[in-house]
Amino acid sequence: MFYPGGSVGLRNVGSYQISGHPFITGSTLATGQEARIEFPQVTRDFTVINSGSTNGGPVLRVHFNSTSSGGFVITNHHYVTLESDDQSMTFHHKCKEIYITCASKGTADNGFEVVANLTGIDPSHMYDLTGSGLTD
Repeated sequence: MFYPGGSVGLRNVGSYQISGHPFITGSTLATGQEARIEFPQVTRDFTVINSGSTNGGPVLRVHFNSTSSGGFVITNHHYVTLESDDQSMTFHHKCKEIYITCASKGTADNGFEVVANLTGIDPSHMYDLTGSGLTD
């Protein structure tokens, strides 16, 4: 396939201007549990929705690195918090994976949904998201 102005890639503007391929997933997490969402292609953007808890007090944290990665994801507040049922946030970031942690108050399980626009860029071309504001 011919791509005017270059090929599909991280620094190719056209890769982000076209409508993305849809990707939808979700799950339920217990308090303290972390989910890794791996995207089959690099994202154009994605939305995370706190779909609610079974017992009130839903708190989900969305971040770009695992809490077990040796960085300071939680202690340095390198996450976004979704505190209420049906609260959502759209991230206009390219990435190949995200992490969602359940930080509920009490014993509630919390559900989440992820909706993403995917580019045609293979995730092997995406660099690791580390450094200031992410892991330091």
